Amino acid sequence: MILGLHHVSMKTANDSEYEKVRAFYADLLGLRVLKKCETCTLLDTGSGIVEIFRNGTAPMPQGIIRHMAFAVDDVDAAIEKVRAAGYPIHVEPKDVQIGGDPDFPARIGFCFGPLGEQIEFFCQKW
Repeated sequence: MILGLHHVSMKTANDSEYEKVRAFYADLLGLRVLKKCETCTLLDTGSGIVEIFRNGTAPMPQGIIRHMAFAVDDVDAAIEKVRAAGYPIHVEPKDVQIGGDPDFPARIGFCFGPLGEQIEFFCQKW
């Protein structure tokens, strides 16, 4: 029934916030612009889409979604890039073992994005 995650959507409160969010994902993180229209921009993550709307009227509270995770080759480099751009780091890069059968080793790190959203950089180790 479910084929995969198509997109994650964010709504910004004004044009200034929209430009800051668009610059973070497109310019800083390097996501390719798939489509740009009057009210939104769609960015390609390689396996899904980040959709940024510019038609909000007020800042949105942090919602029920805890975080979004981007697959990366180098967690440490991704964290340093967002840190250098002035974004707060929520979890410093670290190696983890996600339990189960078999164990699932990974390297992870988290930052906060322009809207306060939690972003995880995730590198699978197997």
